Amino acid sequence: MQVAHPSFRQHSLRLSDFDYEYPRELIAAYPAEPRDTARLMVVDRAEGTIEHRTVRDLPEYFNEGDVLVANDTMVFPARLRGIKENTGAKVEAFLLRELNPEHRLWDSIVDPARKVRVGNKLVFGDGLAAEVIDNTTSRGRTLRFMFDGTPDELYARIDAIGETPIPPYLRRPAEPADRVRYQTIFARKRGAVAAPSAGLHFTPGLLQSLTDQGCEVAYVTLHTGLGSFNPVEVEDLSKHRMDSEFFEVLPEAAETVNAALTHPERTVTACGTTVVRAVESSLSASKTLKAGRGWTDKFIYPVYSFHIPERLLTNFHRPKSTLLMTVAAFAGYDLLMEAYEEAVREEYRMFAFGDAMLVL
Repeated sequence: MQVAHPSFRQHSLRLSDFDYEYPRELIAAYPAEPRDTARLMVVDRAEGTIEHRTVRDLPEYFNEGDVLVANDTMVFPARLRGIKENTGAKVEAFLLRELNPEHRLWDSIVDPARKVRVGNKLVFGDGLAAEVIDNTTSRGRTLRFMFDGTPDELYARIDAIGETPIPPYLRRPAEPADRVRYQTIFARKRGAVAAPSAGLHFTPGLLQSLTDQGCEVAYVTLHTGLGSFNPVEVEDLSKHRMDSEFFEVLPEAAETVNAALTHPERTVTACGTTVVRAVESSLSASKTLKAGRGWTDKFIYPVYSFHIPERLLTNFHRPKSTLLMTVAAFAGYDLLMEAYEEAVREEYRMFAFGDAMLVL
């Protein structure tokens, strides 16, 4: 079991403590090619040191029996463009999650929201239509798709006409190649609207190098939604509430992780903050990983005592984001802020398609 890192400041951290400046040109619009040529900053908590490597060097930090825990969620093309049937006005629906397969109900965000009301019919590409049946938030709407096929056939139609939901801060339109770019090699289970970015660095060759030296890979699922990306709007972090996201930990993953945790010479590395949230949301009474599935609104920020991950592979995250706060809880606030200052000085590429950080 790990405890909070001693480098935390004595006062309670607030939203403004997680702001930092960076040049806009450091935002990576596209991933490194090949993926494992991205830079890797290695942050050692015990030594308080920072080292500069590349993702391709990751196998040097793993030994036989170590476990990498990856998120096997798959991003689906969640952005649908269409019109209002009665006016022809352009609308956009961003599908967040399926609420009821039998009744074709989906939770969504619409734009422009002020013009989309209950009872409106929205028509998307290939004639796919949906009725607005409820207002959930200022921009949130529940949609009922007017479709007679099976749920799998509806998914196929959405996949055919939808756009890959790349982050808006990239300030570029989605491209056909983004369907591959914005997907990890671990992706198996459809349901995310954002890629677990730490996994984007892996290539088949890198994964083979890790397994060849005896590293085990365990898979958990967390379908990344708005919970991870909604802005924090309160200075007191204890008052922020995360939207719930679906997670699942299968028995074989729990068994693999727990076996490593009980072995003094093996380590468990979480590939991304989504993995951290999934495993820390599925703890047994003895604080080991247990199999389970459900919805989590867990918000991890300093100070937090971790029970499952012993190391963390992550990206460089946006200021004031819940992702940055989770990494600060793991790495220690002062050391992490020092690492981010160095990343800006050394011109690391930032955010989803950017470079990586390994916290030891």
